[in-house]
Amino acid sequence: MTTNTNLNLRAEVKDLSFSYGPKKVLNRVSMPIYENRITALIGPSGCGKTTLLRCFNRMHDLYAATNYDGEILLHPEKRNVLARDVDPMEVRMRIGMVFQKPNPFPKSIFENVAYGLRVRGVRKRSFIEDRVEKSLQQAGLWSEVKDRLPSPATALSGGQQQRLCIARALATEPEILLLDEPTSALDPISTTHIEELITELKKDWTIVIVTHNLHQASRTADYTAFMYLGDLIEFDTSDKLFTTPRDPRTENYITGRFG
Repeated sequence: MTTNTNLNLRAEVKDLSFSYGPKKVLNRVSMPIYENRITALIGPSGCGKTTLLRCFNRMHDLYAATNYDGEILLHPEKRNVLARDVDPMEVRMRIGMVFQKPNPFPKSIFENVAYGLRVRGVRKRSFIEDRVEKSLQQAGLWSEVKDRLPSPATALSGGQQQRLCIARALATEPEILLLDEPTSALDPISTTHIEELITELKKDWTIVIVTHNLHQASRTADYTAFMYLGDLIEFDTSDKLFTTPRDPRTENYITGRFG
């Protein structure tokens, strides 16, 4: 594994294993997450990449008989988000997530973005309005929806809905943004818009993305982790991993010999 001592760590996965009941899904995964960088998780279906992503904000706590072993440390305070004394709701406020399919709430465009702020207890209307506008601007959607904020979010196109979900995640100013296959349900033009947006967002956020699209990972990610059967096989800069992989399993995957 290649690490970069010149970059600041935003998070660190240390010897993380995870099980659904008796089924072990992750095997002692360790990797750095660098600040203001995009880290892609790649690998064949069932390799554990989405499971790893959802460990970051304790999504697995919503299901019974799950078990974490190891740590995910948030820097600089090195707080283990998996510790039993850490409230999962606190974790989810600090680490936002956007899912594979756009999932706008059955509310207006405005209320979708304002939702997380209201959950946090924010009541000041002017503050909420400012945050909604800023988040929609950051998601590249403001100019398209500014005149119809009271309209249902479900009336937006698929690409717009996904950018709305990104704006909703950004509104609470999370420290890390998790993206789980954010373009898999979108057309090529919308996919290009989302990829350009993700690249722009890393100026202010640390991003971890799961993708099956190897071209997307090589285009957008600064670092890439290849996973296979619950193991982290290789972690490196995307340039190195996609051009000179060290492990033959990585080479076989990125050249299409299996997937």
